[in-house]
Formats: sequence, C-alpha cells, structure tokens
Amino acid sequence: MSQEGGTFWQDARRWLPGVLISLVALFVLFKLASWPDLLAALSSFLSPNLLVAVLLSVVSLATRAFAWKTLLGNVPKFSQSFFIINEGYLLNNIFPLRAGEFARAIFMGQASGLGPYHVLSTIVLERAFDLAMAAGLVLVSLPLALGMEWARPIAVAALVLVIAGLILLFLMARYNEVVRSWMEKLGARWPVVQKIVLPRLGALMDGLEVLTKPARFIIALIWIVLSWVIWVSTHYVMLLVIRPGAPFWWAMFADGMLALGVAIPSAPAALGVFEGVLAGALTLLGVSLNTAIAYAIVMHFLSFFSTGIFGFWGLLRERRSISSLFSQMRWKNKNIVPSTYSNVE
Repeated sequence: MSQEGGTFWQDARRWLPGVLISLVALFVLFKLASWPDLLAALSSFLSPNLLVAVLLSVVSLATRAFAWKTLLGNVPKFSQSFFIINEGYLLNNIFPLRAGEFARAIFMGQASGLGPYHVLSTIVLERAFDLAMAAGLVLVSLPLALGMEWARPIAVAALVLVIAGLILLFLMARYNEVVRSWMEKLGARWPVVQKIVLPRLGALMDGLEVLTKPARFIIALIWIVLSWVIWVSTHYVMLLVIRPGAPFWWAMFADGMLALGVAIPSAPAALGVFEGVLAGALTLLGVSLNTAIAYAIVMHFLSFFSTGIFGFWGLLRERRSISSLFSQMRWKNKNIVPSTYSNVE
C-alpha cells in the first residue's frame, strides 16, 4: 500500500465512526418520519419568529466573540474574534474531526501574534465552559420534565468531569513553573515529550493564564453565559411556533440535551446526530415526531445560515485559503502549528 493510501486509512479510522453514527441517525429519523406531515410541519416555521431567531443567533455569536476576545487578554480586535470564530464554525460544518477549532487556533494565532497553541488553550477553556453550561441546563430542567430521570446521570457525569477538568487546568496555570519542571524531567526520559510537547508548552500555559486572573475570568464567563441565554431564547422563540405558551424550561432542556448530544463523534456539523438528539428531546416533552424533526431541521439550518454567512465573509475578507490552511495542519501527528511559527513557539 502506498504511503498516501496508508495515511488516508489512518485518518479514516478517526472520522469514519462518526460518519457511520450520523448515517444511522439519519436513516432512523427519516425511516420513522411521515414525509407529508414532515413537509407540512416545516412550512409552519415560515413565520416572523424565524426572523427574530436569526437576529438572536447573530447577537449570540457577537457575545461569544466578546467572550473569546476576553479569554485572549483583549489582544485581538472584536472584528477579528467575531469573524474568526465564525470561520471556525463554518469549517466545523464542512470538515470532520472538529477541524474548525484547529483552524480558529491557526487563524487567530496569525492575526493576533499570540501563536496557535496559546489560542488553542483558550478554545479548550471555552468548550469546557460550554459543557458545564449544557450539563447545568439539563440538571435544572430535568426535574420539570417528568419521566426523564435516565438523563440525570449523563448530565451529572458531564458536569463533574468538566469541573474536574477546569480545576486541573487552574492548577496547571497556578503552578506554572512546577508543571514546566515536571515536563522538562519527562523530556529528558521521553524524546517524544522533548520534541513535541516542550516546544509548545509555554504557549499552552500562557493561554491558561486567564484562570489565575479573577476579573478577566469572570468577565469571560459572563459573556459565555449571556451567549447561552440568548441561544436558549432563540430556541424558545422557535418553540413558540409549534407550542404557543410552552414554558421557557423546554428551551433550556432542548438546548442542554443538544449540546451534550453533539459532543459524541459524528459527521461534519453533527449531521444526523443534531437532528436525532433535538427531535428526541422534544418527543420526550410530548411534541409529535414529525414536528420535532421539522424543528430540528430548521434549527440546524439556522445554525448553518448565521455562521455560514459570517464565516464565508471572514474568509473572503482576510483572503484566507482553505487549501493553504490544510497544508499547515499536520493531520497525521495532530500537529496544528504552521511552519511559519516553528521559530516562535
């Protein structure tokens, strides 16, 4: 087998399971759905609520950009964080293995001068906050959703793991020099640590610095919480189309379950898994299956629409080339540092 063929199958082993999960989810959904009822349910979402939801989704993206800007020590401009975060979301919707997160690290590392590994550590923090918020939403709304006690252990486990992870990251940032000393000792014994980890350790540790700065940490957390409140409100606005007078906690439950569900491996954009998890959550709340699937399709399209427009605009605005991006990403070794930064990190 050629080297190129071997590399392809090595990469495929990472993304193929997620694609299969997505295909199974799509098959089950559309096998169970009634197409005439599904199309009728989709048409019901063509209402003024859809326009309000689009506006809310854009505001949510703006608050998320402010949060990321804060995590980065306010080094980048708001326009940089806004467009680059949308570029990352767009690429997540196109490529497997969360490629958009690595792209965000490379783009922002180049734009801000902080370096991609410094930026990547802030993305890890951001995602940890998101998982904590998702688990919290499920735990808060679960007692109100009768017959759903099966989801409580999942939410509790996710919340405990995220909190433990945040504590570990805080300790790493707090005892920066101790961690560096340990890693240097490991580097003396393990060549792979000395070759791969140590050259990037400083940038990673610098990115975690926000955890030791209470004021910046609280401001970033406020922005992230605000982005969640707005996105949950987006769900609520659309839920009112199918269930006028629905309680707000429905949106909290649906969004929390969705965020936890799409964390599992899947195809790009969590295709199939997104629809399956969200439709499943709504059917547990008493929504008919066809209406729930229609709602999930509309919400997924809404996510594509808002992030796609600004992501594509950002790529054009900065004249970024996707092909050049992937030439900088060493997928085989999961190394995201572009060659232009090899002398910096």
